[in-house]
Amino acid sequence: MSEEETVLIPGASAETPEEMPSDLIEQPAKVLRIGSMVKQLLDEVKSAPLDEASRRRLRDIHRQSIKELESGLAPELVEELERLSLPFMDNEIPSEAELRISQAQLVGWLEGLFHGIQTALFAQQMAARAQFEEMKRRSITTSESDKSSGPYL
Repeated sequence: MSEEETVLIPGASAETPEEMPSDLIEQPAKVLRIGSMVKQLLDEVKSAPLDEASRRRLRDIHRQSIKELESGLAPELVEELERLSLPFMDNEIPSEAELRISQAQLVGWLEGLFHGIQTALFAQQMAARAQFEEMKRRSITTSESDKSSGPYL
C-alpha cells in the first residue's frame, strides 16, 4: 500500500454514526513512522536531563511532528489532535516536564488511534470470515440439491 492511499474498509456499514478509525487515515505509513519516532523520542527523553538547547530542539520536533501527522490524517482527526495538543509559545522554552507531558500525550493519542485501527481491521476480518462461511454453506447446499436431479442424458 502506498503512502498516498486511504485505508478503507470494504463493506463497512453506512449505518454506523461515526466513521471507522481506519477510514480517517489518509497516509497510514506516514502516521505509523511518525508515531514510532515520537514514541522512541519519548523513551530517550525520559532517561536524559535536557539542557536549554535540547528542550528548544525537542519543542521544534514536537511541533513539526504534529504538523506532519496532520498531513496524513482526515480533517476530523486533525481537529481532534489540535484540540488535544497545546502549542508551545515561540518565545518560551518549555520545561522538561512540559515536554515530557506533551510527548506522552501525543504517544497516548497515537496508540489510541492505532488501537482503533486494529479493532476495525479485526472486525473487518471477522465479517469477511462470516461472509465466506455463509458462501461456503450455500455452495454445499446448492451442490447437494443438484445431485438429486438425476443423471444427464
